[in-house]
Amino acid sequence: MSLERTVTLVPEAGLHARPASKFVEAVNDHEAEISIGRPGEDPVQANSMIAVTSLGIEHGDDVHLVADGEDAEAALDELERILTTPEEEAAT
Repeated sequence: MSLERTVTLVPEAGLHARPASKFVEAVNDHEAEISIGRPGEDPVQANSMIAVTSLGIEHGDDVHLVADGEDAEAALDELERILTTPEEEAAT
């Protein structure tokens, strides 16, 4: 089953090294194929740190997530939490 979700990125610095690392780590912790991209653009595989950071997603940008697999909903829930939590809160 394929699930989709669009979320607005909250961390002030965008999807740079630290949040991208947490994001990719969470992707790899789930049994699902996940892609990420800007709405209307070609997505990239979300399990690649290089692919995720190369999107250049900034604070306030919308991102479109697609997850396919037995763990898809749990994966999207966790990824949405990572993308919508201010970095200061995520660091504590």
